[in-house]
Amino acid sequence: MTGSGGMGIVASGNDIELLQDLAIARHDLERQVARRIVGQKEIIEKLLIALLAGGHALVVGVPGLAKTTLISTLAETLKLRFSRIQFTPDLMPSDITGTEVLEEDPETGHRLFRFVHGPVFANVILADEINRTPPKTQAALLQAMQELSVTVGTETFTLEPPFFVLATQNPIEHEGTYPLPEAQLDRFMFELRITYPTFEEEREVAAVTTSAASRTIETVIDGERLRQFQALVRRVPAPPSIVDYAVRLARSTRPDDPEAPAFVREMIAWGAGPRASQYLVLGCKARAALQGRPAPSLEDVQAIAPDVLRHRIVPGFEAEAAGRTRDDLVEDLISSVKT
Repeated sequence: MTGSGGMGIVASGNDIELLQDLAIARHDLERQVARRIVGQKEIIEKLLIALLAGGHALVVGVPGLAKTTLISTLAETLKLRFSRIQFTPDLMPSDITGTEVLEEDPETGHRLFRFVHGPVFANVILADEINRTPPKTQAALLQAMQELSVTVGTETFTLEPPFFVLATQNPIEHEGTYPLPEAQLDRFMFELRITYPTFEEEREVAAVTTSAASRTIETVIDGERLRQFQALVRRVPAPPSIVDYAVRLARSTRPDDPEAPAFVREMIAWGAGPRASQYLVLGCKARAALQGRPAPSLEDVQAIAPDVLRHRIVPGFEAEAAGRTRDDLVEDLISSVKT
């Protein structure tokens, strides 16, 4: 694929081969995850899209839906360094980033500070129940998620790519939880909602998880291969019409935008920023590549739009009074914005 800004055409045989390799890798990844996770195919696909796009994902669902198991299982399929951080009310920022400790040289007797790396210095971070820790501690991830670096005191440390934060959150508990600030939410490419399984899926869960069957997970992709796939996604050409649609969709969430639909001005207090446009374009390219297609379509943008936009809009009082959820508003947006 050639050209700049994702506007080229398919021209490289190597890229065609990479697309085919990605399709094989996807099949192998899904097969490995299915050893422990029943169903949730759409959520798994969205997590893979986030990984390919180099984005972070917030997974929201009630207890018992295997959110943590899904993320940790996916991490096992990747030959990357993995850290799990259990977020609790007493967790401190230094528990995430690391801290400086004072050491004495036994030979010289001199004392000096040495930085001890925290769990954020990994490739895949599972931030379990991220909303259980205060905003000060949540903010410890902000720089890492955006800039791939951590500043402690006067020194800045670079994180090794690829770097992903996959966080879980329980939507029904309020006591002892701290809502994520808007700046933190905006760092997540997707907010994914896990729902209850079907009867058949739950029956399989009950049968499989209570048996003695072995569910060992094998590694499918290493860091170098993943970086190649991520670079491929960047080279996937996005037609101008796709980019225009993604930008118009993101801008239509803003009540002060001249082209915003009337219901947006009435029901949305705050809309999505430019990062939403970027993730819509990057996400649709990743979805196309994951499915073996050399270019994205409007359907790709619409498929990921709810996950990109739902946590970036703030409904107003009128929406709450009318019982309109964020997903309802995003669905109306997709229907009202011209393709």
